[in-house]
Amino acid sequence: MAKRVTLADVARKAGLSMSAASMILNGRPDTRLSQEAHERVNAAAAELGYRPNVAARGLRTDKTLTIGFVSDLVATTRFASGLIKGALEAAEDARHFVLVAETEGDPRREEEAIAALLDRQVDGIIFATMRARELFVPDLPDSTRAVMLNAINARHRTSVLPDEYTGGRAAVELLVDAGHRDGIALLGQSDEAERELFRSETVARRVAGIRSALDEHGLSFAREESIWLWEPQEGYEAALRILREDPGIRAMVCMNDRLAFGAYQAAAELGMSVPGDLSIVSFDNDEIAAYLRPGLTTVALPHEAMGRRAVELLLREPDHGQSLVAMPVVERESIAPPAHS
Repeated sequence: MAKRVTLADVARKAGLSMSAASMILNGRPDTRLSQEAHERVNAAAAELGYRPNVAARGLRTDKTLTIGFVSDLVATTRFASGLIKGALEAAEDARHFVLVAETEGDPRREEEAIAALLDRQVDGIIFATMRARELFVPDLPDSTRAVMLNAINARHRTSVLPDEYTGGRAAVELLVDAGHRDGIALLGQSDEAERELFRSETVARRVAGIRSALDEHGLSFAREESIWLWEPQEGYEAALRILREDPGIRAMVCMNDRLAFGAYQAAAELGMSVPGDLSIVSFDNDEIAAYLRPGLTTVALPHEAMGRRAVELLLREPDHGQSLVAMPVVERESIAPPAHS
């Protein structure tokens, strides 16, 4: 095996001292060395294939430039993979490396993953969940920073969440702007049916935003259908029932894109067109939203931006609060003025 190239090798080839070469390679802005010296050191490092000794630097600086990323199902499913993609991009920009541990939500695997990351002296840990929820986190050393990504925790208060309240308002505004004032159904949630139930804080915020916008315009839903499992089959069955029982329904707010997919199928089965007979708006911007015909207008979960924000917070001084990331509206062709107007 070839001998590892050292800082001394780079300095010798560049004709400078080790301290000068170190300052240049570490990006010190105050080296007071010439541009030519910088170029010599960087050229020598590239030619020799120099790689910094992160372990040795960690001993000197108490920083290893590594971040732990512990998730339940983020890395192995497509639904929230943007969280890790954004985190990886931000870490690369900050010249940090990310160690990913997937646990499938198993407490034993979570403890093992955390222990392994602490053994590797990561500078901090991001805890991410596929679906936003309150997350249990085992005890961490006081020196280990933690950020909740798409999650909250009572002890570790720095968290990154989608701005669901504003997103909920935006969905209603899209229908109102198109002229919908009545005949609007809510697919996936009902305050009356779910009075004693709790899904998550983020779902509660989404619903609060939806109802706030309705109240502001003096509107109310003509129908509300509680669906616990937000999947296409459940959306299809509930939408079919609503449209058969109430022919006055002209618009639907679906609590996620998979429910909306089911609503599309129900409308087609009844000979209704989207958006000619039925306008539909949804949430998440799952890839299914772009494949539907016509394309589904949806309020997107900003997963990549959330992942980037989590890394930024982890590498800064403690924030001790929630950071809300805006949910962008992705307008396609599923909303039109009501047919009777």
